[in-house]
Amino acid sequence: MNRFANFISILILIVLLIAAWGCSKSQPEAPATGTAAEKNAAQQAAPEHPAPTPPQVVGGGPYSPNVGQTYPNRVVWGLTHIHTDLSADSGLMGVTLGPDQLFQSAMGQEVMTSTGLKFKMERPLDWLAITDHAEFLGLAGQLATANPELLANPTGKKWYDLSKGNEKQRFEGAWEIFGAIASGKDPINNTKLQASAWAEAYEAAEKYNQPGVFTTLHGFEWTSVPAGNNLHRTLIFRDNVDRVKQTIPYSAFDSEDPADLWKYMDAYEKKTGGQVLAIPHNGNLSNGLMYTAETYDHQPMDKAYAETRINHEPLMEVTQIKGDSEAHPYLSPTDEFANFELWDFGNLANITVPKKKDMLQYEYARSALKIGLELEGKLGANPYQFGMVGASDAHIGVVDSRQDNFFGQFIFDAPSPKRWQIPALKYADGKPSVYYWQDIPAGLGGVWSRENTREAIWDALKRKEVYATTGDRPIVRVFGGWDFVPEDKDRPNFAEQGYARGVPMGGNLTNAPTGKSPAFVVFAVRDAYGPNLDRIQIIKGWVGKDGKASERIFDVAVSGGRKIGPDGRCKTPVGNTVDVANATYTNSIGAAYLSAYWKDPAFDPQEHAFYYVRVIQIPSPRWTAYDQKRFGIKMAANVPMTTTGRAYTSPIWYKP
Repeated sequence: MNRFANFISILILIVLLIAAWGCSKSQPEAPATGTAAEKNAAQQAAPEHPAPTPPQVVGGGPYSPNVGQTYPNRVVWGLTHIHTDLSADSGLMGVTLGPDQLFQSAMGQEVMTSTGLKFKMERPLDWLAITDHAEFLGLAGQLATANPELLANPTGKKWYDLSKGNEKQRFEGAWEIFGAIASGKDPINNTKLQASAWAEAYEAAEKYNQPGVFTTLHGFEWTSVPAGNNLHRTLIFRDNVDRVKQTIPYSAFDSEDPADLWKYMDAYEKKTGGQVLAIPHNGNLSNGLMYTAETYDHQPMDKAYAETRINHEPLMEVTQIKGDSEAHPYLSPTDEFANFELWDFGNLANITVPKKKDMLQYEYARSALKIGLELEGKLGANPYQFGMVGASDAHIGVVDSRQDNFFGQFIFDAPSPKRWQIPALKYADGKPSVYYWQDIPAGLGGVWSRENTREAIWDALKRKEVYATTGDRPIVRVFGGWDFVPEDKDRPNFAEQGYARGVPMGGNLTNAPTGKSPAFVVFAVRDAYGPNLDRIQIIKGWVGKDGKASERIFDVAVSGGRKIGPDGRCKTPVGNTVDVANATYTNSIGAAYLSAYWKDPAFDPQEHAFYYVRVIQIPSPRWTAYDQKRFGIKMAANVPMTTTGRAYTSPIWYKP
């Protein structure tokens, strides 16, 4: 019976298949399209089963919240300013480490320094721009190898002979070369030599560039120093080697006027289709020239000049080995944190014009930001609407910014029991004006980026979504807008809400809604290997009805249960756990995380203003304390043993 039923079932199935085939044959065929091969490929590509329909998500949108997300979601750490033996003031003084060794050290590899000490970073960087001086680029190596192009020049031959002589002759030759740099006149004037050294620099950058892992950016330093006054800029390219090799670095021998440097940048971009930006540094050693209301030739600045400057120079280097340049107690007498690692003793020569107090306003970031607001009111453009970044300026061929691993600025102040006593600069009468104990281990640039690539990092630098630290790696983020509420400061989707309803560091607020003041949400997380946080501050600058700029500091979050007074300040210090004798501290005070919501209590929608965040860390041992412990020495009483590291974000501006 079962066999008979199975037979009947199979017979019925065959009849149905024959009927279906007959129906299909009775239908008219569709017009032929494409070749037989195309038809066959299409039939093979067709899925056997249709793709399943995704289930609907309540509220709409994809299930994964990250689909389509484009805003920067990570900080990548690096430097826009550091040197190798390609710089004359490194190579001629005995530094033998070139771009290869510097990139290797930045990637966390162990290297041997020029003084025979092994070096290794605690943590590698994410990106690096080597910025060797354009003036006499590669000269030390050309002297060492008796480059025929160099020896064909009488001055080059003289310098070569001195470099092969005794110690006195070598010293004489080095200082003659430095004198030529200071004079602004190039007795060699050989673009072939410069191009050869530039090729060595950009080939090394290409060699070590690993997008997504470690990024190298092409760059160099333009070293304008009229009468010893520092007008230096580092130039950072967005481009790969195919464009960068079409130029050679522009030097102070070409011109000491920044406006001519900007013309060089324009010419590069027009020729190659590439992009380049410039970053001024060490305004504290410019003797009042870096951030004035005048041009290089002391003419009043006009709107076109102001626009040209900020278009080419969107950032300033606010902290590095030769001092911190955020604020000065003379300019900000109510700021108890302004007296931080200052070099305010003159210029790079220290022999021409001594420092005068009226110069200071044109040298420090906060004051320059205020001058920019005043100029915007007069000219309709702000030449100093810059973001802030930290860097190094070390001339030793390795890089680190930590207090416990400081290898010095030059080969003279490499680790040793006596380096703290060595003069860094001298007055005309020979008396020291700055000692190497006044060096600081330098800063870092924290870049908010989507990717660790040249393009993404450069774009963040250009749009000023960056911040400076004095060496540690705290995470800091701030947004300004009109509709933030206190609950926003602790939301898990902090960044998503920040971009959707406000602007990040480096951005502009405009069109104030009637009756509203700008509100800011900010958080800071300590470096996992660094000190806890003392407080978060917002520094405001604005221009009043009289056209004059003012400033005010607000503590917006403090650690340890301390209170912020009605004036917006917390007067209670965080404390100090530093054990100087053992160069240690503990994170038993302060906080690992702080967040804040703050609304401007004195906002005037008619006044131009800026707001930037300063994060202060708890005290920790300074590099001098580590040296004192390691070498078993006792330094002078005026040498500081502790430091309070910090971070400075790029401002958010309000424009009526």
